[in-house]
Amino acid sequence: MRQRSWALFAAMCVIWGVPYLLIRVAVRDFSPGVLVFARTAIGGLVLLPFALRAGGFGPVLRRWRPLLAFTVIEIAVPWLLLSDAERSLSSSLSGLLVAAVPLVGVVVAYVARSDDAGGGWLRYAGPLLGLVGVVVLLGLDFQHVNARALVEMLAVAVGYAVAPVIMTRRLADLPSYPVIAASLLITAIGYLPYAAVRWPSSIGAKEAWSVVALGIVCTALAFVVFFALIADIGPARATVFTYVNPAVAVLLGVLLLNEPFTTGIAVGFPLILLGSVLAARRGAAEPPAASDGVVPEAVVAETVACAENR
Repeated sequence: MRQRSWALFAAMCVIWGVPYLLIRVAVRDFSPGVLVFARTAIGGLVLLPFALRAGGFGPVLRRWRPLLAFTVIEIAVPWLLLSDAERSLSSSLSGLLVAAVPLVGVVVAYVARSDDAGGGWLRYAGPLLGLVGVVVLLGLDFQHVNARALVEMLAVAVGYAVAPVIMTRRLADLPSYPVIAASLLITAIGYLPYAAVRWPSSIGAKEAWSVVALGIVCTALAFVVFFALIADIGPARATVFTYVNPAVAVLLGVLLLNEPFTTGIAVGFPLILLGSVLAARRGAAEPPAASDGVVPEAVVAETVACAENR
């Protein structure tokens, strides 16, 4: 890869490994619903000029039903549940649990009979290995979790795995910026009434800057950098950074929030990572690189799901 490509790749490794730390800080003052509103409003407004330059919202809004379904399943509900779960889970553990999304994705692809359901026996061994990693992680770190948060994280993983199916079948041919900007702004509008009556009376500086960073850096800037990376090296290689994000989440949680580096993380994370890599194997050749703001197939949804936020 060129030096510019490596710089973009490194940026994505960090940018989408940071949200778990920022969410953990932000929920000290912001309720989950208010946090979702603030993040999506900031991100959507920053991406608005990019969406207008890419053709505007006309073609996207004409498919409002799949767009709304994608928005609810990919952003509106998962980001709420993730924020609520992080009120009790560490940012490290949250990042590792979201890393298991490709494992759920294999099951969803099989049930939906997706064209991406191939990849050989190793791909189907991935979910089993990853499941072992999750069991080890939760078994050894049982004192750090609660049932409600785990159910919420399971729902997040399912949402992140289902949404790409909607993207591939109904939205994949549309320009990427209008799709993402529309989803963010729709979510912000939906949460606006709640945020208006639940806005915190006092906000600490760290919490406020965490929300701003979530909206500008981890949402808007992340997509700009991500689409540039796809244009440089193609969608298949561009998604590799998603396997580095959980490690960044763990490192930041340990260094900046004094979260424990537990035995469960040390043993379970390598198993989850290897299982996710095997689960993401494809039998088909790499699709062509994106151009002019259109990302082929479900690369947008697939990678958004590994973020965020992802």
